[in-house]
Amino acid sequence: MQHGNNTANAHNAAEQGGERDKDSAVKAQTLRWVRDFIVAHTICPFAQREVERDSVRIEVVRSKKMAVALEELMAEIAWLDEHAQTETSLLVFPTLFRDFEHYLDFVDLAESLLVEQGYEGVYQLATFHPDYCFADAAPEDAANYTNRSPYPMLHLLREASLEKAIAAYGDTAQIPERNIAHLEAMGGDAAEALLTRCLREERQS
Repeated sequence: MQHGNNTANAHNAAEQGGERDKDSAVKAQTLRWVRDFIVAHTICPFAQREVERDSVRIEVVRSKKMAVALEELMAEIAWLDEHAQTETSLLVFPTLFRDFEHYLDFVDLAESLLVEQGYEGVYQLATFHPDYCFADAAPEDAANYTNRSPYPMLHLLREASLEKAIAAYGDTAQIPERNIAHLEAMGGDAAEALLTRCLREERQS
């Protein structure tokens, strides 16, 4: 009987180790995307400072249930409440929301939950998905890559910090216009290749 317990424990430990390895890979791929795409192409002019300060937290949620994903979102917000030195979080869902419309349903629920829990004006959610498509855009439009990412994810931003950054930056209305022009000049194929490389290089390393 003891032998059976030892075998089960060893199996569980191996599974947990495998999950940690997978999570580490997802985090590395996500950080590569932030550095090689978001920062390198100035998609978000505020990102470089936070990456250099190591104040970006990346957490992986492997649940396949939306309800659990919402619970993890609130747990991450609670964590941010207790860790003011961390500026922002990326909550990554590698096993959930493969369908973009399903992901949008989740976003609606997540935003409603923030309001319900009293976090409106405290945190803001930014949305990213591998198949992100703006309402007025065709799926093949290069502009969609401003919000396309290796995995479905939510970006949690502190509203107060965001307001300070915007005030210091000036006219932020030009940011999306600049991004659209930049990505259209780059082309959808080149943007997709960048996104794919973030995944492929980490898998090979």
